[in-house]
Amino acid sequence: MIKLIVNADDFGYSRGVNYGIIDAHKYGIVNSTTMMMNMPDADHAIELAKQTPSLPLGIHLVLTCGRPLLPDVPTLVNQDGNFKKLGSLKDNRDLLSSEIEREWTAQIEKFLATGLVPTHFDSHHHVHTLPELLPIVQRLSAKYQLPVRRINEMAVKGVPAFTDVFLHDFYGDGATWDYFNNLGSRADENQVVEVMCHPGYLDFSLMTGSSYNKERVRETAILTSVKLPNQVTLYK
Repeated sequence: MIKLIVNADDFGYSRGVNYGIIDAHKYGIVNSTTMMMNMPDADHAIELAKQTPSLPLGIHLVLTCGRPLLPDVPTLVNQDGNFKKLGSLKDNRDLLSSEIEREWTAQIEKFLATGLVPTHFDSHHHVHTLPELLPIVQRLSAKYQLPVRRINEMAVKGVPAFTDVFLHDFYGDGATWDYFNNLGSRADENQVVEVMCHPGYLDFSLMTGSSYNKERVRETAILTSVKLPNQVTLYK
């Protein structure tokens, strides 16, 4: 039997995303989520999380969306005080590693201050997999004793992996109604498999802030109605 973790990224992005994730858990197959602690609707997500203790929570570390929690990280932000966009980050990686580590530590500490217990961490736009950030990821994983999302087929070097397999193609055109029927050919018996997803409902913040918006509604519809094949079970 393949053990499945369906992790909803971006908890805290907006109220519409938050409600979509909760519905995809209560009425569907989402059984894990990771929270963006820097976003305006993180407090709303925390409130919903405390009302839904059956949903395991991790931390979605952020470096490319919204504003940092810390006021003194100048290399991480643009002239408006927002995190630099992913494209800018990839083109010009002049960020101070000390600022990244302080900011990510602040995000983890804000999560812990809620009293919620994290299962693992990953990152928005997978920036934790950038090679130059590996020492930071290793230190944070060791400090907080948290496993970390894999890099495709590989685990992040020197840290415990959250699952045996990570699949990131339930996204865009790849988020299909029959997606989960094919899991049997993509993992071995008894492996723990994470499938990344992005459920949500449309709201103003999502429509104006994310290019991946209407697709989240379709994901929510799939995740709340799909039936898993016999060889796949939700991991508990």
